[in-house]
Amino acid sequence: MKTKSKVIIFIICLLVVSFLSYKVGVFIGQENILQTPPSQITNTDPEEIGEKVDFSVFWEAWRKLERDFLEKEKIDYQEMVYGAIRGMTETLKDPYTIFFDPPKTEQFEEELSGKYEGVGMEVAIRDGRITVVSPLENTPAQRAGLRPRDKILKIDDVSTENLSLEEAVSLIKGPEGTEVTLLIGREDWEVAKPITLERQVIKIPTLKWELLTEDIVLIKIYQFNRILSSEFRKAASEILGSPVEKIILDLRNNPGGYLDVAQEIAGWFLERGEMVVWQDFGLDKEMKPYKSKGPGKFSQYPIVILINEGSASGAEILAGALRDNLGVKLIGEKSFGKGSVQEQIYLLDDSSLKITIAKWLTPNKYSIDEEGLFPDIEVERTIEDWEEDKDPQLNKALEIIKNL
Repeated sequence: MKTKSKVIIFIICLLVVSFLSYKVGVFIGQENILQTPPSQITNTDPEEIGEKVDFSVFWEAWRKLERDFLEKEKIDYQEMVYGAIRGMTETLKDPYTIFFDPPKTEQFEEELSGKYEGVGMEVAIRDGRITVVSPLENTPAQRAGLRPRDKILKIDDVSTENLSLEEAVSLIKGPEGTEVTLLIGREDWEVAKPITLERQVIKIPTLKWELLTEDIVLIKIYQFNRILSSEFRKAASEILGSPVEKIILDLRNNPGGYLDVAQEIAGWFLERGEMVVWQDFGLDKEMKPYKSKGPGKFSQYPIVILINEGSASGAEILAGALRDNLGVKLIGEKSFGKGSVQEQIYLLDDSSLKITIAKWLTPNKYSIDEEGLFPDIEVERTIEDWEEDKDPQLNKALEIIKNL
């Protein structure tokens, strides 16, 4: 009897252990499934995951959202991927490192090609706020009186306090004929003011030149976009065939653009082989030199350069290169101070990342990031000057270059 009881107890224990083993196996299996990529995800490569990064938690979160989220019709797997990439870039806390999905990649390229719909200004993040770098020539932003370093506190009813640069730009841009109201803070204003702008098709001017006297030419560069190289080549040919002997180069309110274009324009003023800019990759990596490729056609011309708080990025590269190599005087106000280098990297589905890869230094290895270039001759252009169409900075440039 006792033997039979022992057998029954053994069988019951065996069944219990088997059941518990099954449940544990199911639980472990479920957890393992939750920590591996779901079937909708393709092109996963575990070898790319760092050894010290537990990437399983990402898939665990993904699968639990997929399984437990109430309104499953709202799940867009591709948007979840894009959202994850945006989150990665935001953790770097660099306002210039941005992810663009395919439509935004196309919009970004369109803007740099010289045409888009919006209000016509370059913006950046400075001191945690969306900040005007420069309003572009003959645009709603310029006509409304927006100025470099104006703080955009609200876009319509949306506070910009926690907005990314990409989100702010997306809110400011919009179809032609629609309006956007910006709450603007300015250093010498006691109270922020709302300014309403009507969006339009923005055709970004590239270059303009005019004779100020028989032998002095003013060359105004608005942006270092892809159009500039051919535009400058054409202008240079006409200037070289004229009686011009001296150049005023106006880089005011020029927000920059492509590094290679700034390098190419610098080549018209510097002899082949002269330094244009250094790229500093940090972490004890060797700096990369960018040198003039010529033709140096204007290298013997007396030159002065106009800068202001809207001169940024490529404009600062060109101004710094000519000052360090040729001793060119900078006239006006301190430049914006955007001294980081971004590279646009295209991903498999035509989305892209704009990544800060380095900081740039002038030929004498001066870093302007956050600091800007200080003018050799400081001349302010006040609001009253703007309203009365006076330009004391240009007047000073003319005075100086006549004696060179």
